[in-house]
Amino acid sequence: MRPGELEDEGAPARAGGRLPGDPVPDPGLGDGPERVPPHARPPRRTSYGRAFVRLLPMLLIVAAVLYDIFTPRYFTAGPLYTAAPLVAAPIYSRRGTALTGVAVVAAVIGLQLTKGVIHYVDSLTELITIATVAVLAVLVNGFVRRTGERLVSVREIAEAAQRAVLPEPAERIGGFEIAACYEAAQADAFIGGDLYAVQDSPRGIRLIVGDVRGKGMGAVAAVAVVIGAFREAAEQEATLEAVAQRLERALAREGTRRDGLDAFEGFTTAVLAELPHGDGIVRIVNRGHPPPLLLYADGTLRPLPARESALPLGMGELGVWPDRAEEAGFPGGATLLLYTDGLSEARDARGEFYEPHVRLAGRVFRHPAELLDTLAGDVRRHSGGGMADDMALLAVRRPCSTLDRRHRK
Repeated sequence: MRPGELEDEGAPARAGGRLPGDPVPDPGLGDGPERVPPHARPPRRTSYGRAFVRLLPMLLIVAAVLYDIFTPRYFTAGPLYTAAPLVAAPIYSRRGTALTGVAVVAAVIGLQLTKGVIHYVDSLTELITIATVAVLAVLVNGFVRRTGERLVSVREIAEAAQRAVLPEPAERIGGFEIAACYEAAQADAFIGGDLYAVQDSPRGIRLIVGDVRGKGMGAVAAVAVVIGAFREAAEQEATLEAVAQRLERALAREGTRRDGLDAFEGFTTAVLAELPHGDGIVRIVNRGHPPPLLLYADGTLRPLPARESALPLGMGELGVWPDRAEEAGFPGGATLLLYTDGLSEARDARGEFYEPHVRLAGRVFRHPAELLDTLAGDVRRHSGGGMADDMALLAVRRPCSTLDRRHRK
């Protein structure tokens, strides 16, 4: 009996892939609890820092009033009064900022009347200064609100671009369970130069995970080219080797349209996989990419390195030789993990690389989404939350068939 044939078919299902911010099952890497539905999760803890910032304008007013009450007349709390509406401007609504300004001016007038100093020149100057700052705070609030609306619009456009360029694969395709995860190194970024795609075809499920050289919009454009060419080639080409050659030609055409350095040095590392329908095998073509990992149902782990090195896509002019797909057994209950070097090159505080084949060895996961959730959380802890490169993960599990269960018995 092959390893990896001990798995039930009733693993909990999950729609789509995983996005940044999804919960991680367990702090340790391994058998975590089952995914908790959103309605059953405990409420999120209130951020004490956020609550303090929202209360800060009122606290400043209270502190200023107390200071004016318990100090001699020639002491002033003017800086505290002026700070209150300025702090309120970026965190309150326009109405809240205006009310803060009114409260400050009212407090100053009341105290000056109580002390009988409102007719003094320095007191009148202080009152005018505080009132001017309160008006400016309302104007600043309007500017901040308009800027925030533009940022929200940009964020929505980025999310739409991600869904268009890098759509989440379906939870189940051709009988295989699938999950994907994209972790951007840059805060609030949604997509970069890493890519993944899954395509059903008459010859089986075909997959790609890749990493485009470079950053920014040029890398995103190359991602769009690679994924578009892959989906068309995966549907039309008879072999996985032919799919790789179609991608090579697509990137060559893209290179002729680029200017500068990218026109000569643009390339994409990629690993392509094919899962034929009804066969317990996987075919792989590796173009200079980290090797996939095969996790069997009993915890056994097997790397699938390329027997012959190959240049990345887009560098075909440097060496011409035919692609050769390599086969490996893919039994029921096993999971195929494809990833980019954002995972394997993540460093901890001592500069040590993250080693997925070491961290995953001996672990059992009931669903690809559970594997990716746990893996993404573990690499974030390893790197201290400061990843240097984007990371794309794609996991595919072949459920146990009736034949697998009979063979196990």
